[in-house]
Amino acid sequence: MKQALLVIDVQNDYFPNGRMELNKPQEALDKINELENHFLKANQPIIYIQHVKHGANATFFEVGTHGVKLHSKLKRQADSIVIEKHFPNSFYRTTLESTLYALGVEQLIICGMMTHMCVDSTTRASKELQFEPILISDATATRDLLIDGTKVKAEDVQTSFIAALSNFALVSSTAEFLS
Repeated sequence: MKQALLVIDVQNDYFPNGRMELNKPQEALDKINELENHFLKANQPIIYIQHVKHGANATFFEVGTHGVKLHSKLKRQADSIVIEKHFPNSFYRTTLESTLYALGVEQLIICGMMTHMCVDSTTRASKELQFEPILISDATATRDLLIDGTKVKAEDVQTSFIAALSNFALVSSTAEFLS
């Protein structure tokens, strides 16, 4: 089964001094780098998703800013595939699905940011589109959320969303996947 690594929204705004800093983004990036090394060595496709907001009221990922750029520690090559998106679901109104079909990809290995938003939406869609997703839990990151005046810690958000996504994807750690 041909696999591709899907790296979702690993962009500067999610890191320290960014407009939407996540909990432990560097730890997730370190795991993503391990996955990238594996896919590069195996000559398997890596697809980078970049969320861009063109509206005047963009609170983060604003077009033309440093924050919207993909993180410099990603192992992108000159011929890397980068797909721009504007919605949480990486398939919605993008070329992702047609790109995967053109590459003959049957299974997506998913990692990136934010677990509770774009990783969630994309993982569910990839299952519905029959790409047999594997979600790499420690190669994702999220943040604290607030509901009705109650703060939900990032660790709890992460655990809850990964648990829910286990209904749509095989969930694995980086170490488990690479072994």
